[in-house]
Amino acid sequence: MLLRFSCLVPTEGDLQVVDCSSHSTALLIRRCCRKWGFVLKNPMQRAEGMSLCFIFLQKEIQGTIFVLTKQCISFRLCSGFGSPTASGRMRVTDTGEALPRTKQIQFADQKQEFNKRPTKIGRRSLSRSISQSSTDSYSSAASYTDSSDDETSPRDKQQKNSKGSSDFCVKNIKQAEFGRREIEIAEQEMPALMALRKRAQGEKPLAGAKIVGCTHITAQTAVLMETLGALGAQCRWAACNIYSTLNEVAAALAESGFPVFAWKGESEDDFWWCIDRCVNVEGWQPNMILDDGGDLTHWIYKKYPNMFKKIKGIVEESVTGVHRLYQLSKAGKLCVPAMNVNDSVTKQKFDNLYCCRESILDGLKRTTDMMFGGKQVVVCGYGEVGKGCCAALKAMGSIVYVTEIDPICALQACMDGFRLVKLNEVIRQVDIVITCTGNKNVVTREHLDRMKNSCIVCNMGHSNTEIDVASLRTPELTWERVRSQVDHVIWPDGKRIVLLAEGRLLNLSCSTVPTFVLSITATTQALALIELYNAPEGRYKQDVYLLPKKMDEYVASLHLPTFDAHLTELTDEQAKYLGLNKNGPFKPNYYRY
Repeated sequence: MLLRFSCLVPTEGDLQVVDCSSHSTALLIRRCCRKWGFVLKNPMQRAEGMSLCFIFLQKEIQGTIFVLTKQCISFRLCSGFGSPTASGRMRVTDTGEALPRTKQIQFADQKQEFNKRPTKIGRRSLSRSISQSSTDSYSSAASYTDSSDDETSPRDKQQKNSKGSSDFCVKNIKQAEFGRREIEIAEQEMPALMALRKRAQGEKPLAGAKIVGCTHITAQTAVLMETLGALGAQCRWAACNIYSTLNEVAAALAESGFPVFAWKGESEDDFWWCIDRCVNVEGWQPNMILDDGGDLTHWIYKKYPNMFKKIKGIVEESVTGVHRLYQLSKAGKLCVPAMNVNDSVTKQKFDNLYCCRESILDGLKRTTDMMFGGKQVVVCGYGEVGKGCCAALKAMGSIVYVTEIDPICALQACMDGFRLVKLNEVIRQVDIVITCTGNKNVVTREHLDRMKNSCIVCNMGHSNTEIDVASLRTPELTWERVRSQVDHVIWPDGKRIVLLAEGRLLNLSCSTVPTFVLSITATTQALALIELYNAPEGRYKQDVYLLPKKMDEYVASLHLPTFDAHLTELTDEQAKYLGLNKNGPFKPNYYRY
């Protein structure tokens, strides 16, 4: 059994309280602490059948984290609350004596001294950090993250993986082991991608492909990258969102040999620096682009026009990036074929609808701990993302309003039981504002000024342009960080709004998304790359294309075995009557599912 004691709060006299599961465990801690040079005070005290061990730290160490197993104690010394500076691992004998596992670590020789005991303010800060530690994580692996170097930019570090390569930039390469476990878990929920890897691995359909990618770097993306590698491609990757990267997954990819340049919490300058490091490599010319948002495509088009002309194909999965591609095509500046994955059926109907239907609640719960029943919510946009958000919130008992510019989507909202309004009509009364349009300035400073106190504002669209966050960075408004990805913006009269992820994508910034749905999108992306890379000359011109219907159906069919689903087959007579091939495609390109 693993017992984890973390972020222990000092009481008067710098006492730290450790809950022990048994009398023998408490004795074990007592013996080990004596060995390490700590002085115990009131070592045993019975309380409600639980043994408590009070540890007084003689060396004025401000925080200690113990992780106990039956035969091993892991420890971490902290230079400040929540900021470990040294870590180690010691084996414990049956007598409680600590033996070195790798090398002996002498606590008494620690040169760092902490002469000031925490003030009341310091203790309050620690309490805040404890609360924050339980809510910051949007990943099961967040507890593995070592924050010892949080203040050091990865750009300033010299890191190498076990193979001696330094062609990457991640938060901490030592987190690779935990990231690998996350990737292995994701593989279990991505059956189609794993099936594609198994079927096509021998053929190597992407042999010679040099893919530069800019997507969310999560465990699911890692499975996609490793699949592309197994199919013969060389990949270099950056993150499309400064908050969505899982540091441990990025470390695992770097350890596996993938040049990854990303970490959670990048600055805007870091964001573009990472993209440039992916692209600008001596002796490496990318010939395929996998983009999410269009930033990578835009960067190569503007900064490296000669490189852009040599690209064989672009695969784009977001509405924002697709709009940019269509703009280039309309202006006659798109000199390579591009595949619009965003509007493929498998992306629209599954990733956008079903994924957002589940992840909107997850993101809001993790960041605000709010109850949805009876809350008034306005959802801006009733596309597939908006439909998913509205369905989830309605099911939880929220009163949902919808804003929409498209009369067809507007009619759908009305028929689904939602009241169609203009944002100005309800902005004073709603408790939550959610944008999912892909547009800009959907929520303006005027709207923000009129919102009620404690109104929650968030974005489910890809881009960070939907909420006018820049207008909130003025001297008269105060920003107060409450927890990771949660800010209070306070007006002079005391009114405050709750801004999530600084207006960026809520679900991938503040929570997680269902792996199975991402398997559908990732398989679609992989097939689009294979199709563009292997297409004969002349099949695709310098334009934007939708994924062929046959591929959409193939992606869906790969996921059906998970549900033990059995498709009905057309008879020859039925196929002739409908004028269809028995093997598909079963719907014309203009069909709307």
